[in-house]
Amino acid sequence: MEFRELTPKEINLDLFKHFIRHQVVNDCYRKIEGKWVIKPDPFIDDWTQADYEFLIKCLKNTIETGGAVFGAFINGQLKGFASLESGFFGGDNKYLDLSSIHVSEDMRGKGIGRKLFFEIKARAKEMGAKKLYISSHSAVESQRFYQAMGCVEAKEYDAVHAEKEPFDCQLECEL
Repeated sequence: MEFRELTPKEINLDLFKHFIRHQVVNDCYRKIEGKWVIKPDPFIDDWTQADYEFLIKCLKNTIETGGAVFGAFINGQLKGFASLESGFFGGDNKYLDLSSIHVSEDMRGKGIGRKLFFEIKARAKEMGAKKLYISSHSAVESQRFYQAMGCVEAKEYDAVHAEKEPFDCQLECEL
Protein backbone atom coordinates (compact mmCIF):
# COMPACT_ATOMS: atom_id res chain seq x y z
CA MET A 1 0.00 0.00 0.00
CA GLU A 2 1.24 3.48 -0.89
CA PHE A 3 0.25 6.66 0.98
CA ARG A 4 1.18 9.96 -0.59
CA GLU A 5 0.21 13.56 -1.02
CA LEU A 6 -1.78 14.30 -4.19
CA THR A 7 -1.30 17.13 -6.68
CA PRO A 8 -4.14 19.06 -8.34
CA LYS A 9 -3.07 17.70 -11.74
CA GLU A 10 -3.79 14.08 -10.80
CA ILE A 11 -7.19 14.75 -9.21
CA ASN A 12 -9.73 13.88 -11.91
CA LEU A 13 -12.60 11.46 -12.53
CA ASP A 14 -10.19 8.74 -13.65
CA LEU A 15 -8.53 8.79 -10.21
CA PHE A 16 -11.82 7.64 -8.63
CA LYS A 17 -12.75 4.88 -11.09
CA HIS A 18 -11.84 2.12 -8.58
CA PHE A 19 -13.12 3.98 -5.51
CA ILE A 20 -16.43 2.70 -4.07
CA ARG A 21 -18.16 5.29 -1.87
CA HIS A 22 -21.17 3.06 -1.13
CA GLN A 23 -22.14 2.96 2.56
CA VAL A 24 -25.22 1.38 4.14
CA VAL A 25 -26.24 3.38 7.22
CA ASN A 26 -28.77 2.10 9.72
CA ASP A 27 -28.26 4.11 12.90
CA CYS A 28 -27.08 7.67 13.52
CA TYR A 29 -26.30 9.82 16.50
CA ARG A 30 -28.71 12.67 17.23
CA LYS A 31 -28.39 15.29 19.94
CA ILE A 32 -31.66 15.35 21.87
CA GLU A 33 -32.07 17.62 24.87
CA GLY A 34 -28.30 18.06 25.09
CA LYS A 35 -27.46 14.32 25.00
CA TRP A 36 -26.22 12.15 22.15
CA VAL A 37 -28.49 9.19 21.45
CA ILE A 38 -28.50 6.56 18.72
CA LYS A 39 -31.60 6.64 16.50
CA PRO A 40 -32.59 4.54 13.49
CA ASP A 41 -32.12 6.55 10.29
CA PRO A 42 -31.55 4.00 7.51
CA PHE A 43 -30.28 5.09 4.12
CA ILE A 44 -27.62 4.28 1.54
CA ASP A 45 -24.92 6.83 0.89
CA ASP A 46 -23.49 6.68 -2.61
CA TRP A 47 -21.97 9.29 -4.91
CA THR A 48 -23.14 10.16 -8.40
CA GLN A 49 -20.87 11.41 -11.16
CA ALA A 50 -21.99 14.95 -10.29
CA ASP A 51 -20.92 14.32 -6.67
CA TYR A 52 -17.48 13.17 -7.86
CA GLU A 53 -17.16 16.21 -10.14
CA PHE A 54 -17.95 18.51 -7.19
CA LEU A 55 -15.50 16.57 -4.98
CA ILE A 56 -12.75 17.02 -7.57
CA LYS A 57 -13.27 20.80 -7.60
CA CYS A 58 -13.19 20.87 -3.79
CA LEU A 59 -10.03 18.77 -3.50
CA LYS A 60 -8.20 20.83 -6.12
CA ASN A 61 -9.24 24.01 -4.34
CA THR A 62 -7.98 22.60 -1.04
CA ILE A 63 -4.49 22.16 -2.48
CA GLU A 64 -4.51 25.43 -4.44
CA THR A 65 -5.37 27.37 -1.26
CA GLY A 66 -2.55 25.85 0.81
CA GLY A 67 -4.19 22.73 2.20
CA ALA A 68 -3.30 19.11 1.54
CA VAL A 69 -4.89 15.97 0.11
CA PHE A 70 -3.47 12.53 0.83
CA GLY A 71 -4.32 9.35 -1.06
CA ALA A 72 -4.01 5.66 -0.26
CA PHE A 73 -3.24 3.42 -3.24
CA ILE A 74 -3.22 -0.32 -3.78
CA ASN A 75 -1.72 -1.46 -7.08
CA GLY A 76 -2.00 2.13 -8.33
CA GLN A 77 -5.73 2.36 -7.52
CA LEU A 78 -7.05 5.00 -5.13
CA LYS A 79 -8.67 3.28 -2.15
CA GLY A 80 -8.80 6.15 0.35
CA PHE A 81 -8.23 9.88 0.64
CA ALA A 82 -8.29 12.65 3.20
CA SER A 83 -8.11 16.44 2.94
CA LEU A 84 -6.98 19.23 5.26
CA GLU A 85 -7.95 22.86 4.73
CA SER A 86 -5.42 25.63 5.36
CA GLY A 87 -7.54 28.31 7.05
CA PHE A 88 -7.25 28.57 10.82
CA PHE A 89 -10.40 29.29 12.84
CA GLY A 90 -11.86 29.17 16.32
CA GLY A 91 -10.71 30.93 19.47
CA ASP A 92 -6.97 31.59 19.27
CA ASN A 93 -7.12 30.29 15.66
CA LYS A 94 -6.25 26.81 16.90
CA TYR A 95 -8.32 24.63 14.54
CA LEU A 96 -7.64 23.33 11.05
CA ASP A 97 -10.45 21.55 9.22
CA LEU A 98 -10.23 17.87 8.28
CA SER A 99 -12.65 18.42 5.42
CA SER A 100 -12.88 14.83 4.19
CA ILE A 101 -11.72 11.32 4.89
CA HIS A 102 -13.12 8.38 2.95
CA VAL A 103 -12.13 4.76 2.38
CA SER A 104 -13.43 2.67 -0.50
CA GLU A 105 -16.09 0.17 0.62
CA ASP A 106 -13.96 -2.80 -0.46
CA MET A 107 -11.06 -1.72 1.78
CA ARG A 108 -12.73 -0.56 5.00
CA GLY A 109 -11.50 -2.05 8.27
CA LYS A 110 -7.93 -2.53 7.00
CA GLY A 111 -6.27 0.48 8.68
CA ILE A 112 -6.37 2.82 5.69
CA GLY A 113 -8.53 5.42 7.44
CA ARG A 114 -6.29 5.31 10.52
CA LYS A 115 -3.15 5.91 8.43
CA LEU A 116 -4.79 8.77 6.50
CA PHE A 117 -5.96 10.32 9.78
CA PHE A 118 -2.40 10.22 11.16
CA GLU A 119 -1.05 11.79 7.94
CA ILE A 120 -3.56 14.64 8.30
CA LYS A 121 -2.75 15.08 12.00
CA ALA A 122 0.98 15.31 11.25
CA ARG A 123 0.44 17.88 8.50
CA ALA A 124 -1.91 19.97 10.66
CA LYS A 125 0.66 20.01 13.43
CA GLU A 126 3.39 21.05 10.95
CA MET A 127 1.13 23.90 9.84
CA GLY A 128 0.83 25.11 13.44
CA ALA A 129 -2.63 23.87 14.43
CA LYS A 130 -3.41 22.82 17.98
CA LYS A 131 -6.49 20.78 17.06
CA LEU A 132 -8.24 19.19 14.10
CA TYR A 133 -11.88 20.12 13.57
CA ILE A 134 -14.15 17.49 12.04
CA SER A 135 -17.76 18.01 10.98
CA SER A 136 -18.50 14.31 10.75
CA HIS A 137 -21.36 12.26 9.44
CA SER A 138 -23.39 11.06 12.40
CA ALA A 139 -23.51 7.38 11.30
CA VAL A 140 -22.59 5.11 14.20
CA GLU A 141 -19.76 3.54 12.18
CA SER A 142 -18.26 6.96 11.37
CA GLN A 143 -18.45 8.03 15.00
CA ARG A 144 -16.78 4.82 16.19
CA PHE A 145 -13.89 5.50 13.84
CA TYR A 146 -13.42 9.03 15.14
CA GLN A 147 -13.70 7.91 18.76
CA ALA A 148 -10.98 5.33 18.09
CA MET A 149 -8.81 8.15 16.70
CA GLY A 150 -9.18 10.09 19.95
CA CYS A 151 -11.79 12.59 18.77
CA VAL A 152 -14.29 14.12 21.16
CA GLU A 153 -17.20 16.53 20.79
CA ALA A 154 -15.84 19.94 19.82
CA LYS A 155 -15.58 22.32 22.75
CA GLU A 156 -16.19 25.14 20.31
CA TYR A 157 -18.67 24.57 17.46
CA ASP A 158 -17.92 26.28 14.16
CA ALA A 159 -21.17 27.97 13.09
CA VAL A 160 -20.50 27.53 9.35
CA HIS A 161 -20.07 23.75 9.69
CA ALA A 162 -22.96 23.32 12.11
CA GLU A 163 -25.38 25.29 9.92
CA LYS A 164 -24.30 23.59 6.69
CA GLU A 165 -24.72 20.05 8.10
CA PRO A 166 -27.07 20.25 11.12
CA PHE A 167 -27.05 16.46 11.68
CA ASP A 168 -23.25 16.17 11.63
CA CYS A 169 -21.35 15.61 14.84
CA GLN A 170 -18.93 18.46 15.47
CA LEU A 171 -15.68 16.91 16.71
CA GLU A 172 -12.14 17.88 17.56
CA CYS A 173 -8.86 16.06 18.04
CA GLU A 174 -5.88 17.39 20.00
CA LEU A 175 -2.63 17.41 18.10
